[in-house]
Amino acid sequence: MNARRDFRNNKTALLDGIEEGGIKASSSYSHEIDEHDNEGAIDGLQDRVILLKRLSGDINEEVESHNLMLDRMGNDMDSSRGVLSGTMDRFKMVFETKSSRRMFTLVASFVVIFLVIYYLTR
Repeated sequence: MNARRDFRNNKTALLDGIEEGGIKASSSYSHEIDEHDNEGAIDGLQDRVILLKRLSGDINEEVESHNLMLDRMGNDMDSSRGVLSGTMDRFKMVFETKSSRRMFTLVASFVVIFLVIYYLTR
């Protein structure tokens, strides 16, 4: 019976290093591989973080420039609205004080002048 135990112990000792699918690496070698893999993964993540930081900074700059452009455009629209409002008030005043025949003549003149300019520039 003692011989059987020795055989089992020897067999177990031989098979201790074998796992499913391959040979089990020693603990220190496995630890070195894990450390190396971790360092590579950390470097990869660090590169990604740096890239994302740069990208977010570029996006921030782009958003800031677009906001400034939109603010200027809004201010320009407000000023043009004031100019158009003044022009419309003048037209209303002219059309209210003139007779309808003069108004028709004025509008017809503008249409004819527009058509002449259109055909000359074509």
